[in-house]
Amino acid sequence: MLHDFAPKLANLITGYSTQVSPGDFVVIISNTEATPLVEALYEAVVMRGANPSVQLVLPSLSELLYKLADGEQLDFLDPIMKLVIEKADVILQIESPSNMKSLASSDPAKMARRQQANRTLLETQIRRIGDKSLRWCLMPWPTPAAAQQSDMGFYAYREFLYRACALDTDNPIAYWESIRDQQQRLVSYLADKEQMVVTGPGIDLSFSIKGRTWVSCHGTLNFPDGEFFTGPVENSVNGTVAFNMPSITYGREVNGVALTFRDGCVVDASAQKGEAFLLSQLDLDEGARRIGEFAIGNNWGIDRVTGSTLLDEKIGGTIHMALGASLPDTNAVNESKLHWDMVHDMKEGGEIHVDGQPFYRNGKFLVDGN
Repeated sequence: MLHDFAPKLANLITGYSTQVSPGDFVVIISNTEATPLVEALYEAVVMRGANPSVQLVLPSLSELLYKLADGEQLDFLDPIMKLVIEKADVILQIESPSNMKSLASSDPAKMARRQQANRTLLETQIRRIGDKSLRWCLMPWPTPAAAQQSDMGFYAYREFLYRACALDTDNPIAYWESIRDQQQRLVSYLADKEQMVVTGPGIDLSFSIKGRTWVSCHGTLNFPDGEFFTGPVENSVNGTVAFNMPSITYGREVNGVALTFRDGCVVDASAQKGEAFLLSQLDLDEGARRIGEFAIGNNWGIDRVTGSTLLDEKIGGTIHMALGASLPDTNAVNESKLHWDMVHDMKEGGEIHVDGQPFYRNGKFLVDGN
């Protein structure tokens, strides 16, 4: 039953993804659902001569906060978490839900206010990741709730995650290095390009990528990984997209999201499910209505929708766009307390043209790198 999952993942995360070194201050953040992985990471960190600290919480506490807290409590900036974000050399965060929709009944206004209070933490985290002073990695751990959300039994879901992380290969590090090499070739091809047009069922978008940097993600910030991304020129996005895959964020399932962009800004938005929450997020601040990230998923070991953005945004043959904050290593400058990734399947008729030339069709790359 894959009894080596936790130690194999811990060794890969600490040895390849974050390269934990002697003397590093390493913070492990998780709830109690992922205790086996917390223990394995703790052991791996100690064995590498680093100094671990664990931030362990109960799965239900966020729901309690939004149910009981008043205004000033929602504005409170946790000084412990502020210290972690500012001082840690490495942060290892585990996604291990006990209830995928625990915040589904929480007040969106309270959640927005809490996001505003934590904005400085997000900004510090993004800045430190960008300047390489913080190595941060988010990873999943299989739980019955995540398996149920994926329409899978627990053991089938566990095996799915094992494959998605390439832990079933003879040499997982070599596998992820091969993904890195492929994506770096694609990133190099895109480096001097200026215009991108994305078309297909449910999507007709154009935007400028002039002067923007493309970044390959091959297992250093998220795990499992397999994507590359940039930040479109902020006022250049025009067209429409009707996302054909659901999104779950803050415990809210939002489905059938349709957006219209004009000169970079969302001017019309709707959703078949969760529309009120969608609109509340778009109104968080001015930057929330702009695309901070455009990315192409490239992990063919993730072959189904799971409801976890960490996994779904990597699905081979998909693209995703994040409303809100851009990432500084792309040279994009959009600022927002929102960063919400939404995924669109491109395998049946989707195309991407770059500077008028075909780059991608039906989920496959048409240039070197495939």
